[in-house]
Amino acid sequence: MSALAVRFSNVSKSYSIYAAPRDRLKELATFQTRRFHTEFWALRDVTFDVRRGETFCVIGENGSGKSTVLQICAGILAPTSGTAVAHGRVAALLELGSGFNPEFSGKDNVYLNGAILGLSTKDMDRRFPEIQAFAEIGDFIHQPVKTYSSGMVIRLAFAVSIHVDPEILLVDEALAVGDVYFRQRCMRKVQELRQRGVTILFVSHATGDVKALGDRAMWLEKGVVKALGQTDLVVAQYLAAMSEKDRVYQAHEFPLEDARKLPAPEEVIEEIPNVDHRFGDGKAEVIGIAVLDAEGRRVAMLKSDSTIVVRISVRAKENLDRPIVGFMFRNHLGVDFAGTNTARERQDLPPMVAGDICTVDFYLDLPALYASSFSFSPAIANGSLERYSMCDWIDNAVVLQMEKSGQPMYGQFHLDCRVKVNTKLGSGVGGNVVTP
Repeated sequence: MSALAVRFSNVSKSYSIYAAPRDRLKELATFQTRRFHTEFWALRDVTFDVRRGETFCVIGENGSGKSTVLQICAGILAPTSGTAVAHGRVAALLELGSGFNPEFSGKDNVYLNGAILGLSTKDMDRRFPEIQAFAEIGDFIHQPVKTYSSGMVIRLAFAVSIHVDPEILLVDEALAVGDVYFRQRCMRKVQELRQRGVTILFVSHATGDVKALGDRAMWLEKGVVKALGQTDLVVAQYLAAMSEKDRVYQAHEFPLEDARKLPAPEEVIEEIPNVDHRFGDGKAEVIGIAVLDAEGRRVAMLKSDSTIVVRISVRAKENLDRPIVGFMFRNHLGVDFAGTNTARERQDLPPMVAGDICTVDFYLDLPALYASSFSFSPAIANGSLERYSMCDWIDNAVVLQMEKSGQPMYGQFHLDCRVKVNTKLGSGVGGNVVTP
């Protein structure tokens, strides 16, 4: 068996775009000696390999070619040039309702999809109860698919995809349609498939999911590979580009007002322990970050149920009318665990002019967290929560270990909880009752 599950070699895909339907007929009438169309290249020379058992994520803006990659991998589309090979049984959860006949019932479509994948009726008889239970659409399983809501279609499609023993699973943003409860179940199932060694190609705009699931990632832009490699680095490059694009848009649509002077800071931190990746438009910079305890001493380890201070110092290199300082708190998987900023906390900063320095302290009451490493990524932006330009962002500037809690930890963290027992306990003799 090949060590590679998927191989794309210089794959390109073009579509013929006609200004009007009659142009297609004109072209056919001339036996294609005259062109009445323009070429749109959805993919250009895309090359990548996916190892067996790997989770490979594809990110990019709408129209960048992500779905085309999965459709070629599934065999729905043929490349215009290049070669695309998938080794193993492919189950695809692509665009909404793809592969379902709307006139057939949900059950009929389940068996039809199984037959397409080479499974016998007996195989599907054995799998059907699990598919029906996972989909949770009740008696609608016996109704035509055309009567389903979009969420019900996704529920059934995902249930089929994961219960036909796929060797390669393709998921294309479909889970965004489902409700939160079902989406969480699907993500747990995807994690389970990963542990079983199923190869997964995952397309999503949710970079948190990409970072949590992906072993590697590829960033597509207008059909061309912009970056390919370690998930964290590719996602950071993509977000940096999107931030710059948004900054250019805002600069054109929302010109900044003249800035005013910021008072001198009382204390400045000028130390950045670590820089995994850095991006921004350079109009301001983070010059330091420190994590302190309640008494102002630097901490070497995080402690559950304690108060810490995240101190961030920034310097303006150009005029900023609405500076925002904040940070992202990540877990050991690189998943954004929590985050905040001055605008989110309704602490508006005064405008800054070039050369101004500002230090912001964030006081945090840490809950009981599981023992692992956590990082702080500081940033400074300009604008509002809804519209801002990223001036400087530093990935994982401070990394600290969480001290193991003395109490059992169920899940990721422990919520503050008050327990009240409202019951009556009978002695069973003489009707005596004890009430708390």
